[in-house]
Amino acid sequence: MSRTDLASTLDRAGVEHEELHVVRGARSNIPIVVAVHSTTRGPAIGGCRIKAYRSVGDGVADALRLSRAMTLKCGLAELPHGGGKTVVVLGDPPLTPPVRENLVLDIAETIGGLGGRYRTGPDIGTTPQDMAVIHRLTPGWAFCRPEALGGSGNSSAATARGVRAALDAAVARVHGARAVTGLRIGVIGYGSVGRLLGRSLAADGADVVVADRDDRLRAQVEADGLTWTASDLLRQDVDILVPAATGGLLSPETVAGCTIPLIVGPANNQLTGDEVATLLHERAITWIPDTVASAGGIIHAVCREELACDEPETDARIDAIGARVDRLLAHARTHGTTPLQAAHALATRHPQATA
Repeated sequence: MSRTDLASTLDRAGVEHEELHVVRGARSNIPIVVAVHSTTRGPAIGGCRIKAYRSVGDGVADALRLSRAMTLKCGLAELPHGGGKTVVVLGDPPLTPPVRENLVLDIAETIGGLGGRYRTGPDIGTTPQDMAVIHRLTPGWAFCRPEALGGSGNSSAATARGVRAALDAAVARVHGARAVTGLRIGVIGYGSVGRLLGRSLAADGADVVVADRDDRLRAQVEADGLTWTASDLLRQDVDILVPAATGGLLSPETVAGCTIPLIVGPANNQLTGDEVATLLHERAITWIPDTVASAGGIIHAVCREELACDEPETDARIDAIGARVDRLLAHARTHGTTPLQAAHALATRHPQATA
């Protein structure tokens, strides 16, 4: 990627970052991007994503957006961290086991070179086992190692718990209901978090319909007693939409014909741009920012591995996402703003993290 292309990418992102590193792994020869958005509250933290992109520039842009969102997420959750992100830009050749092993070593080397200003965790394409390797090869700068190795393990259950707390609080505000019983809820994406949410919502009496690009998941969805659809859930008659796949679902084009009253889910970067939050607001659609709803995983990891919280205290901090959503929606209504604007306003009230 040329310096001109990199500068153009930064301009398009429209954000200020403390650091941006774009390197090619010495062993794997695969581009690795590390974006550090802010260390004002403490070391930057953000997941490590291994994913195919059309170009290195697209990977850089994704890292910039995701790291910026992590700063907001940590601020709202009152964690002692700023935002960062690692993005590995895969090309066309398949990632064979030997190449992947070398890639993880390259990632660890890149993170280790930042001197502790950034710590990582699992994301799309990475696992707790990968974090164990990175943790071992850096001075402990990786979260969510397997529990058997002293880490907090897979973050999916904690993420789902937090989303459920956010959803329940929003349901009370938007639908005037204390439970999801009888509500029709669409879930986009049936990965580890989407599956946990779908099962939980159905167990509490919701009518859950699931869409996923991977048709092979249909059997699992139906075995779980949920409804599979190949239709666009943004155009279906549902009471709540739960985006649980990759980001970029909500754009000016996709929300133009949407009439769903409430959207809340764990997918990161659900909006293609902040202006979409205004479009949703104008259509009387309540969208809960993913920076609030999806914070359960990072809260669990930081509380268990860094703040020495026990499991009950950690769960209480995750469940507090519900109260945070309630305050956010109350603030938005009082001030006539979007939930996204309210999230930014509330985050600035906590310049220092609480331990």
